[in-house]
Amino acid sequence: QVQLVESGGGLVQPGGSLRLSCAVSGFTFSSYWMFWVRQAPGKGLEWVSSIHPRGTTYYADSVKGRFTIAGDNAKNTMYLQMNSLKPEDTAVYYCNTVLLGAAYWGQGTQVTVSS
Repeated sequence: QVQLVESGGGLVQPGGSLRLSCAVSGFTFSSYWMFWVRQAPGKGLEWVSSIHPRGTTYYADSVKGRFTIAGDNAKNTMYLQMNSLKPEDTAVYYCNTVLLGAAYWGQGTQVTVSS
């Protein structure tokens, strides 16, 4: 059974850092594209970052230079290190993948950036 479970969200002041985790089960995450997507209050889904099975990473312009996506094959876990956080980063963050044409999502983790 495919499962994705995010954790690591919370309340942080502007300029602070958080590291989100996405623990996966039911498949080997390093064999598939993996994504971080977020949804700010009252807005639609926004792609944040991706990691290719070979390790190439991609970022939205809004987070480039501040966020880093990475994976730990031994733990079957993906991470999103978020530095220099801004109020506009406030959102629910989801990890996501597509396996054999089906999309799988975690339950999301809330990130709130506020003083």
